[in-house]
Amino acid sequence: MTSDEVRAELESLRGSIDNMDSALVHLLAERFKVTQRVGELKATHGLPPADRDREQRQIERLRALAADARLDPEFAEKFLTFIVREVVRHHEQIAAARRDATEG
Repeated sequence: MTSDEVRAELESLRGSIDNMDSALVHLLAERFKVTQRVGELKATHGLPPADRDREQRQIERLRALAADARLDPEFAEKFLTFIVREVVRHHEQIAAARRDATEG
């Protein structure tokens, strides 16, 4: 391959990566819209912000999906754990805001 061909292929691959990154951001935004509603339901009905049993089932499910997709299950678990921590933090904020609104 010539250096021009290498650069062209590199640009094409990077364009694909950029498209996938955009899709990931949009999917995460949609996911967080749904988990926001979950947090509101939990706060309204006095449910805890975290559901450890569900989290564990989701980790197991995601690890299996990752293995099937030939993605490192350890990476997939770390990624999900990061997202879940953020979701729980949002749920805690929603619950605290509800408590403040009813107490104040």
